[in-house]
Amino acid sequence: MTRSGISFSRFLSLHQLAVENNPRTGNLGALIKVFLSRTKELKLSAECQNHIFIWQTHNALFIICCLLKVFICQMSEEELQLHFTYEEKSPGNYSSDSEDLLEELLCCLMQLITDIPLLDITYEISVEAISTMVVFLSCQLFHKEVLRQSISHKYLMRGPCLPYTSKLVKTLLYNFIRQEKPPPPGTHVFPQQSDGGGLLYGLASGVATGLWTVFTLGGVGSKATASPELSSPLANQSLLLLLVLANLTDASDAPNPYRQAIMSFKNTQDSSPFPSSIPHAFQINFNSLYTALCEQQTSDQATLLLYTLLHQNSNIRTYMLARTDMENLVLPILEILYHVEERNSHHVYMALIILLILTEDDGFNRSIHEVILKNITWYSERVLTEISLGSLLILVVIRTIQYNMTRTRDKYLHTNCLAALANMSAQFRSLHQYAAQRIISYTCRHLRRYVYVLDKLYFPHSHCSTLQHCFSTLSDNGEELLSLTCSHILRSYASSLFSLLSKKHNKVLEQATQSLRGSLSSNDVPLPDYAQDLNVIEEVIRMMLEIINSCLTNSLHHNPNLVYALLYKRDLFEQFRTHPSFQDIMQNIDLVITFFSSRLLQAGAELSVERVLEIIKQGVIALPKDRLKKFPELKFKYVEEEQPEEFFIPYVWSLVYNSAVGLYWNPQDIQLFTMDSD
Repeated sequence: MTRSGISFSRFLSLHQLAVENNPRTGNLGALIKVFLSRTKELKLSAECQNHIFIWQTHNALFIICCLLKVFICQMSEEELQLHFTYEEKSPGNYSSDSEDLLEELLCCLMQLITDIPLLDITYEISVEAISTMVVFLSCQLFHKEVLRQSISHKYLMRGPCLPYTSKLVKTLLYNFIRQEKPPPPGTHVFPQQSDGGGLLYGLASGVATGLWTVFTLGGVGSKATASPELSSPLANQSLLLLLVLANLTDASDAPNPYRQAIMSFKNTQDSSPFPSSIPHAFQINFNSLYTALCEQQTSDQATLLLYTLLHQNSNIRTYMLARTDMENLVLPILEILYHVEERNSHHVYMALIILLILTEDDGFNRSIHEVILKNITWYSERVLTEISLGSLLILVVIRTIQYNMTRTRDKYLHTNCLAALANMSAQFRSLHQYAAQRIISYTCRHLRRYVYVLDKLYFPHSHCSTLQHCFSTLSDNGEELLSLTCSHILRSYASSLFSLLSKKHNKVLEQATQSLRGSLSSNDVPLPDYAQDLNVIEEVIRMMLEIINSCLTNSLHHNPNLVYALLYKRDLFEQFRTHPSFQDIMQNIDLVITFFSSRLLQAGAELSVERVLEIIKQGVIALPKDRLKKFPELKFKYVEEEQPEEFFIPYVWSLVYNSAVGLYWNPQDIQLFTMDSD
């Protein structure tokens, strides 16, 4: 073990003694008072480059943070407050006055974070102050239920800490924006001395370097899976604290002021006055914030911040949607979704919801088809030398749906993917041939799956035993031949099948739903497993057909590649003309297939791809638009579910647990989330 590790282990072994003895000795209170008195001179010390004073103040705060973490983990909030209100009474002094040192400490930390200039010599104490605030809020980790009343609400949402709200949020955001790297270990504490310094310098620098090593390495007991090295511990810690504060539940008598600040801040270039009704308002450079968000999307916490700002701050949302370089933001989000296998589910959800929020805007949906990208190296299914951002978005979202349907089978995820595609569909422009092909082929995949399920339901193999026996004598290829023959027979009688389905499919779907919920009555015959997919498959088919229909109705002339792909698979679509669930939405699709098939027939056989596309482009002009039936516009809006804190608070704290610099909690003590969750 390294020297710094040994010293830190010994320090940790004293925690329990401190917890037991503090009510008698009052050492914690005395140490806090020393720290409070020193912070009053900290700003001046920074300006005067007083290294030793800042180093000593940091060490005091470091010890306070370590002790506070142990206290919060091991005792109730009531007991914790007793330790911070202890007052030694001298003989004959019966005064009951006591100071609330915890409130003073928090106010002091907020002042330190917001007022002390960020220099090499103050970097470490700035990070320590932020870490101490995170530790103070960490009582949530040791409760299974979301805390709605706690010391966090008592101190941070009212009283002397409240006026620092906007300044603290602004500082934390700027720390994230600037991504300041830490100074080299040790060199920032004391200036280099040519004579080598005296004994005091040698001892002090040795201890300081040891503490900095502990700080940068995460201390003894680091998490089992080492997180990637952070270029800016200050930015990372600031972002985590900001997310924790933003997701605090409202107090019983007041809304969360930190969320209010995040919801209302404006661009520094916006000169309009703030309404008097908006508290905790401030201004920040939106261009710098946008750049930082684009560059940092590899981390969960940066993606969560982007979601929070887009969803809650209309000023930010308007600014981002007006940018002419949206590809800088969208491409990192698409890359998260593309590598869905490597990401945790929460990160994927946040990325997907960000896309859904963006696609609510028609201007965004139009502009992404005007941005042409070259050589997308991370997309490995096919070489994409040139493709629009809109077509790439379609490809990635369809790939995400397909992954979900075959692996995780999460209805929430595929519903939001389809909603994003639906929002875009009316503005599809000049779709890349591969994107058009994927839209149609993905729809066909589910059409085939649907036919397969119906085949199993209405034409079980037990009814074809004679045919099956005949094929079974033909060698090992008999089973495959039987499947192909049955599918051919099924296609031949598709009209009859769907006529039968029109009478029975509602009952089948109802029974499938009951089977999924485990609520079948004793008289019902349970459906086989494959029938339980019927609801999901029909929902996906319906939405994909509506997306295709929306594109044909609103932008047919812009998308010859989609018409080409549709004609290529027309045999399968034609089977669904009479399907009771899709008959209405199939009218326009069937009309387009019939119209263009007729023109291709007139043009003769052996047509090249280029000639077919030329006929399609000519036919688009000739097709009367009034023949296409108008449907309500496909529009979906993201709305947070009731009690979103039940999702976000455990998620945020899991990020703190896994990503915070220099903070470690015993996994056996964590109650808020399970350690194997994302």
